[in-house]
Amino acid sequence: MESTIKFSIAVDSDHRATEFRPFSISSPHMRAFHLAWLSLFSCFFSTFAIPPLLPIIREDLHLSPSDVGTAGIAAFAGSIISRLAMGPACDLFGPRLASATLSLVTAPILLSAAFISSPLSFILLRFFVGFSLANFVANQFWMSSMFSGCTVGLANGVAAGWANVGSGLTQLLMPIIFSILNTNFNFTQSASWRLAFVVPAVFQATMALLVLAYGQDLPDGKYKKFKKEEKDSFGLFLNGITNYRGWVLGLTYGFCFGVELTMDNIIAEYFYDRFGVNMETAGVIAASFGFANWVSRPTGGVVSDELGRRFGMKGRLWGLWVVQTVAGLLCLWLGRVNSLWGSIVVMCGFSFFVQAASGLTFGVVPFVSKRSMGVISGMTGSGGTVGAVVTQLLLFSGDTKFSTQTGISLMGVMMIVSTLSLTTIYFRDGGGMFCGSSDYDYQPLP
Repeated sequence: MESTIKFSIAVDSDHRATEFRPFSISSPHMRAFHLAWLSLFSCFFSTFAIPPLLPIIREDLHLSPSDVGTAGIAAFAGSIISRLAMGPACDLFGPRLASATLSLVTAPILLSAAFISSPLSFILLRFFVGFSLANFVANQFWMSSMFSGCTVGLANGVAAGWANVGSGLTQLLMPIIFSILNTNFNFTQSASWRLAFVVPAVFQATMALLVLAYGQDLPDGKYKKFKKEEKDSFGLFLNGITNYRGWVLGLTYGFCFGVELTMDNIIAEYFYDRFGVNMETAGVIAASFGFANWVSRPTGGVVSDELGRRFGMKGRLWGLWVVQTVAGLLCLWLGRVNSLWGSIVVMCGFSFFVQAASGLTFGVVPFVSKRSMGVISGMTGSGGTVGAVVTQLLLFSGDTKFSTQTGISLMGVMMIVSTLSLTTIYFRDGGGMFCGSSDYDYQPLP
């Protein structure tokens, strides 16, 4: 790297930013930030464009509750596979190329909604569209490549948090787009919901092209240029997959972000069915759950960095445990509230804490392994979608004996229990929850 390179933002010896300016587009750090979160935003918008229209889709395609549940599981199952692959892809090719390629491949799949006519084709649609959520791994890898340890928690939290708002905005906008096509342009209901998916598909493809045109993998240039040393892909994968910390973080992430994904999948239908609100109102309520990401996940990143500065890795781990445990308690409570407004209030509190826990998780991830950062990010990210599959399959598949509200409460219990695994994490330099130095200057493991 050339030491004479000048940046418009303070950087460390590796040229990674030591400050975070979210309202700047200075190249390359903040430009990468904005491209990363907007690209992932478009993927969340696409993936969760389907649930708010389920009341119409299930009637048009004659879907049973079991079909709807299976489709929800399929969406997350597709994401598991793609997230596991995205980690090594980022390590080998860089986040820019990996992210844009996946978006360009999956955007046309959403357009195929115009041709589906059976429960099986609907399930397959959700499975393949779910692949796009693997861009989350590229998002977090990119931020960890651009921002130094003192601010990476904040950068990761804001990039993912703002992107996750896409899952809320789509809950609000897709019913409106459907209504405009159906009412103003006189399309049939069947044609309207199919045509509505053109909007998220075009948005996703556009963002992918912008990432390719204007993105930069590293502070000093493209990934290929500055990673000329030949990497052993199997060695990278093995180094990451054998690090138990990645497995623990994958488990806990499965019951914060995984629970968030499940709620994105069921929340509009839950309020529609349980409290008798119309589709538009259910969409607004569900949107508020996703909109909380605008501040909640970034707050988790800020808290992680601040606790890291004060107490080292011990602070980051304790912060994650406390926040995720509170989220679990609120989730348990949400399933036991019987009034509409009471449910909305508890849901808002729950959404803040569960999303903040996701931000706190990725305040820890960059310190697990510098060499296999992509693999660890992929393992953790995949854990999120595995958690979503598990909760969807066990509690909301349409074939379970549990009511939806009971399933929500049981999800809270699962969150509380899984988070106890954080007590097993120990870093050679940073310690763990019950031991370790308060010195912030610990480094990622090799």
